Amino acid sequence: MMYANSRDIRSAQDDVHSGLARLLDRHLAAPFTRPVSPATQEAYAAVMAGWDRQRPLLLDAGCGVGWSTLALARAYPEHFVMGVDQSSDRIERGKPGEVPPNAVFVRADLVDFWRLLLADGIRLDRHFLLYPNPWPKIGHLARRWHGHAVFPDMLALGGTLELRTNWRIYADEFAWAVARVSGRNAPVSTFETETPLTPFERKYRDSGQTLWRYVVDLNTQSAGA
Repeated sequence: MMYANSRDIRSAQDDVHSGLARLLDRHLAAPFTRPVSPATQEAYAAVMAGWDRQRPLLLDAGCGVGWSTLALARAYPEHFVMGVDQSSDRIERGKPGEVPPNAVFVRADLVDFWRLLLADGIRLDRHFLLYPNPWPKIGHLARRWHGHAVFPDMLALGGTLELRTNWRIYADEFAWAVARVSGRNAPVSTFETETPLTPFERKYRDSGQTLWRYVVDLNTQSAGA
Protein backbone atom coordinates (compact mmCIF):
# COMPACT_ATOMS: atom_id res chain seq x y z
CA MET A 1 0.00 0.00 0.00
CA MET A 2 1.35 3.40 -0.99
CA TYR A 3 1.84 5.92 1.83
CA ALA A 4 1.86 9.40 0.27
CA ASN A 5 -1.27 8.88 -1.80
CA SER A 6 -3.78 11.25 -0.20
CA ARG A 7 -5.98 12.94 -2.80
CA ASP A 8 -6.97 16.59 -2.79
CA ILE A 9 -10.42 17.24 -1.35
CA ARG A 10 -13.09 17.25 -4.02
CA SER A 11 -16.26 19.26 -3.64
CA ALA A 12 -18.93 20.87 -5.79
CA GLN A 13 -18.49 23.92 -3.56
CA ASP A 14 -15.99 26.44 -4.91
CA ASP A 15 -16.28 29.36 -2.48
CA VAL A 16 -17.57 30.29 0.98
CA HIS A 17 -20.97 28.66 1.41
CA SER A 18 -23.82 30.98 0.52
CA GLY A 19 -25.81 29.76 3.53
CA LEU A 20 -23.14 30.39 6.15
CA ALA A 21 -24.32 33.87 7.18
CA ARG A 22 -27.87 32.67 7.70
CA LEU A 23 -26.69 29.66 9.71
CA LEU A 24 -24.44 31.79 11.94
CA ASP A 25 -27.20 34.29 12.58
CA ARG A 26 -29.50 31.47 13.64
CA HIS A 27 -26.91 30.13 16.09
CA LEU A 28 -26.26 33.58 17.51
CA ALA A 29 -29.97 34.20 18.03
CA ALA A 30 -30.61 31.00 19.99
CA PRO A 31 -28.26 29.64 22.70
CA PHE A 32 -27.10 26.05 22.33
CA THR A 33 -28.88 24.20 25.13
CA ARG A 34 -28.31 20.50 24.45
CA PRO A 35 -27.72 18.68 27.76
CA VAL A 36 -24.08 17.92 28.52
CA SER A 37 -23.33 14.21 28.69
CA PRO A 38 -22.54 12.81 32.17
CA ALA A 39 -19.43 11.07 30.79
CA THR A 40 -17.96 14.36 29.57
CA GLN A 41 -18.87 16.08 32.85
CA GLU A 42 -16.89 13.41 34.72
CA ALA A 43 -13.93 13.62 32.35
CA TYR A 44 -13.95 17.41 32.58
CA ALA A 45 -13.99 17.38 36.39
CA ALA A 46 -11.11 14.92 36.49
CA VAL A 47 -8.83 16.84 34.15
CA MET A 48 -9.58 20.23 35.68
CA ALA A 49 -8.71 18.86 39.13
CA GLY A 50 -5.18 18.36 37.83
CA TRP A 51 -4.76 21.97 36.73
CA ASP A 52 -3.36 24.41 39.28
CA ARG A 53 -5.29 27.30 37.65
CA GLN A 54 -2.00 29.17 37.39
CA ARG A 55 -0.46 27.80 34.21
CA PRO A 56 -1.99 29.05 30.95
CA LEU A 57 -4.26 26.54 29.20
CA LEU A 58 -3.64 25.12 25.75
CA LEU A 59 -6.38 23.00 24.16
CA ASP A 60 -5.62 20.57 21.34
CA ALA A 61 -9.20 20.13 20.16
CA GLY A 62 -9.87 16.83 18.44
CA CYS A 63 -6.34 15.61 19.12
CA GLY A 64 -6.78 12.20 17.47
CA VAL A 65 -3.85 9.91 18.25
CA GLY A 66 -2.18 12.70 20.21
CA TRP A 67 1.03 13.39 18.30
CA SER A 68 0.11 17.06 18.23
CA THR A 69 -0.60 17.16 21.96
CA LEU A 70 2.86 15.82 22.73
CA ALA A 71 4.54 18.23 20.32
CA LEU A 72 2.60 21.21 21.65
CA ALA A 73 3.36 20.28 25.27
CA ARG A 74 7.07 20.23 24.42
CA ALA A 75 6.83 23.50 22.50
CA TYR A 76 4.91 25.23 25.32
CA PRO A 77 6.38 23.76 28.54
CA GLU A 78 4.87 26.54 30.67
CA HIS A 79 1.33 25.60 29.58
CA PHE A 80 -1.09 22.97 30.82
CA VAL A 81 -1.85 21.13 27.57
CA MET A 82 -5.10 19.21 27.14
CA GLY A 83 -5.62 16.86 24.19
CA VAL A 84 -9.33 16.11 23.83
CA ASP A 85 -10.85 13.50 21.55
CA GLN A 86 -14.04 11.45 21.68
CA SER A 87 -12.32 8.23 20.60
CA SER A 88 -10.63 6.13 23.27
CA ASP A 89 -9.04 4.04 20.51
CA ARG A 90 -7.25 7.06 19.07
CA ILE A 91 -6.19 8.46 22.44
CA GLU A 92 -4.86 5.13 23.68
CA ARG A 93 -2.70 4.35 20.66
CA GLY A 94 1.06 4.29 21.08
CA LYS A 95 2.77 7.65 21.21
CA PRO A 96 6.08 8.78 19.68
CA GLY A 97 7.96 9.34 22.93
CA GLU A 98 7.02 9.87 26.54
CA VAL A 99 4.11 12.05 27.54
CA PRO A 100 5.47 15.34 28.95
CA PRO A 101 4.39 16.14 32.53
CA ASN A 102 2.40 19.17 31.35
CA ALA A 103 0.24 17.15 28.92
CA VAL A 104 -2.96 15.25 29.62
CA PHE A 105 -5.36 13.35 27.36
CA VAL A 106 -9.11 13.49 27.82
CA ARG A 107 -11.71 11.27 26.24
CA ALA A 108 -14.72 13.54 25.94
CA ASP A 109 -17.31 14.98 23.60
CA LEU A 110 -15.49 18.08 22.35
CA VAL A 111 -18.71 20.08 21.93
CA ASP A 112 -19.62 19.49 25.57
CA PHE A 113 -16.04 20.07 26.72
CA TRP A 114 -15.97 23.52 25.10
CA ARG A 115 -19.29 24.40 26.75
CA LEU A 116 -18.12 23.27 30.18
CA LEU A 117 -14.99 25.40 29.89
CA LEU A 118 -17.10 28.42 28.98
CA ALA A 119 -19.60 27.81 31.77
CA ASP A 120 -16.66 27.65 34.18
CA GLY A 121 -15.42 31.05 33.06
CA ILE A 122 -12.21 29.54 31.68
CA ARG A 123 -10.16 31.44 29.13
CA LEU A 124 -7.77 29.58 26.88
CA ASP A 125 -4.34 30.93 26.09
CA ARG A 126 -3.90 28.82 22.96
CA HIS A 127 -6.39 26.74 21.01
CA PHE A 128 -5.57 24.38 18.14
CA LEU A 129 -7.93 22.82 15.57
CA LEU A 130 -5.72 20.60 13.44
CA TYR A 131 -7.24 19.08 10.32
CA PRO A 132 -10.87 18.78 11.39
CA ASN A 133 -13.14 16.67 9.20
CA PRO A 134 -13.85 19.02 6.25
CA TRP A 135 -17.31 17.62 5.44
CA PRO A 136 -16.86 18.78 1.82
CA LYS A 137 -20.35 18.17 0.44
CA ILE A 138 -22.39 21.34 0.04
CA GLY A 139 -25.09 19.95 2.32
CA HIS A 140 -22.55 19.30 5.08
CA LEU A 141 -22.12 22.93 6.13
CA ALA A 142 -23.72 22.49 9.57
CA ARG A 143 -21.29 19.67 10.33
CA ARG A 144 -18.22 21.88 9.91
CA TRP A 145 -17.09 23.53 13.15
CA HIS A 146 -17.88 27.04 11.92
CA GLY A 147 -21.39 25.87 10.98
CA HIS A 148 -22.05 24.09 14.27
CA ALA A 149 -24.23 25.59 16.99
CA VAL A 150 -21.27 25.46 19.41
CA PHE A 151 -19.15 27.81 17.28
CA PRO A 152 -19.97 31.02 19.20
CA ASP A 153 -19.10 29.26 22.48
CA MET A 154 -15.83 28.05 21.00
CA LEU A 155 -14.82 31.58 20.08
CA ALA A 156 -15.89 32.94 23.47
CA LEU A 157 -13.08 30.90 25.07
CA GLY A 158 -10.63 33.45 23.67
CA GLY A 159 -6.93 32.91 23.25
CA THR A 160 -4.88 32.49 20.11
CA LEU A 161 -6.81 30.12 17.88
CA GLU A 162 -5.00 28.21 15.12
CA LEU A 163 -6.72 26.17 12.43
CA ARG A 164 -4.87 23.96 9.95
CA THR A 165 -6.50 22.23 7.00
CA ASN A 166 -5.75 20.88 3.54
CA TRP A 167 -8.94 22.43 2.08
CA ARG A 168 -8.71 26.13 1.29
CA ILE A 169 -12.48 26.64 1.39
CA TYR A 170 -12.68 25.32 4.95
CA ALA A 171 -10.05 27.84 6.08
CA ASP A 172 -11.72 30.69 4.20
CA GLU A 173 -15.12 29.85 5.66
CA PHE A 174 -13.72 29.55 9.15
CA ALA A 175 -11.99 32.93 8.88
CA TRP A 176 -15.16 34.51 7.47
CA ALA A 177 -17.24 33.06 10.30
CA VAL A 178 -14.82 34.25 12.99
CA ALA A 179 -14.91 37.77 11.56
CA ARG A 180 -18.71 37.78 11.49
CA VAL A 181 -19.11 36.50 15.04
CA SER A 182 -16.20 38.19 16.82
CA GLY A 183 -15.14 41.08 14.60
CA ARG A 184 -11.61 39.68 14.44
CA ASN A 185 -9.90 39.51 11.06
CA ALA A 186 -6.82 37.47 10.21
CA PRO A 187 -5.43 36.10 6.95
CA VAL A 188 -5.47 32.55 5.66
CA SER A 189 -2.07 31.51 4.36
CA THR A 190 -0.19 28.52 3.02
CA PHE A 191 2.64 27.03 5.02
CA GLU A 192 5.27 24.32 4.89
CA THR A 193 6.50 22.20 7.77
CA GLU A 194 9.57 20.06 8.37
CA THR A 195 8.06 18.60 11.54
CA PRO A 196 4.37 17.76 10.99
CA LEU A 197 2.20 18.01 14.10
CA THR A 198 -0.16 15.19 13.14
CA PRO A 199 -0.07 12.03 11.00
CA PHE A 200 -2.57 13.70 8.66
CA GLU A 201 -0.32 16.72 8.26
CA ARG A 202 2.59 14.45 7.40
CA LYS A 203 0.55 12.47 4.89
CA TYR A 204 -0.92 15.54 3.21
CA ARG A 205 2.51 17.16 2.99
CA ASP A 206 4.14 14.03 1.58
CA SER A 207 1.29 13.67 -0.93
CA GLY A 208 2.17 17.11 -2.29
CA GLN A 209 -0.95 18.84 -1.05
CA THR A 210 -1.09 22.51 -0.11
CA LEU A 211 -1.50 23.11 3.61
CA TRP A 212 -3.47 26.10 4.90
CA ARG A 213 -3.20 27.87 8.24
CA TYR A 214 -5.33 30.50 9.95
CA VAL A 215 -4.28 32.10 13.24
CA VAL A 216 -6.41 34.68 15.05
CA ASP A 217 -6.09 36.46 18.41
CA LEU A 218 -9.46 36.28 20.16
CA ASN A 219 -8.33 37.96 23.38
CA THR A 220 -9.49 41.40 22.34
CA GLN A 221 -12.18 42.60 20.00
CA SER A 222 -11.52 44.91 17.09
CA ALA A 223 -13.16 48.29 16.78
CA GLY A 224 -16.69 48.03 15.55
CA ALA A 225 -17.07 44.38 16.55
